[in-house]
Amino acid sequence: MRIAIPLYPGFTALDAVGPYTVLAFAPGVTVTFVAGERGPVVDDQDSLSITATAAYDELPDPDVVLVPGGPGTVGALGDHRLIEWIRAAHRTTRWTTSVCSGAFLLAHAGVLDGLPATTHWGFHDQLAAFGAVPAAGRVVTEGKVVTAAGVSAGLDMALTLLALLRDEDTARAVQLAIEYDPAPPFSSGSAATASPELRERALSLIRGV
Repeated sequence: MRIAIPLYPGFTALDAVGPYTVLAFAPGVTVTFVAGERGPVVDDQDSLSITATAAYDELPDPDVVLVPGGPGTVGALGDHRLIEWIRAAHRTTRWTTSVCSGAFLLAHAGVLDGLPATTHWGFHDQLAAFGAVPAAGRVVTEGKVVTAAGVSAGLDMALTLLALLRDEDTARAVQLAIEYDPAPPFSSGSAATASPELRERALSLIRGV
């Protein structure tokens, strides 16, 4: 089982590393970070690099595509090699997935046309302009396409995906192995219950202003 995670400048590290950690635990699964060329790709904080160990043309037909999001998504929409790689790979994948604003890259590649999908709450409604149908939920599955809401929802998506790829017992075992048992110190993780002021402050962190 070959899983490819494409990297582009300005991706959010947890969007990629969270699902990577979940899926790399599973027996018989190989996770590869890919990019236009082999080498380090810098995240959205300009302080962490992940090395792409394969170029797009070296892994054109992965079993699973997992696209992370991040502020760099805006620039990545103009990366024709990335978009074409997603479009071509999707034709033969078992599963095509995204985390956070990675959904916009799937949509730009034509993967989400007419399909329900989710993304980060701050940009959720914008999915409609890209041909998708905005849907509620931390993880939304439609056919072979699985999308996750913002950042931390990538862990939920990866566990959901692992149950589909292998079985629920394997996913449960990995969840325990990484001790994923959320007990956040604050009840401010949902836009549905946050104040307008808190939502704006959170968005300002994402925008960097």
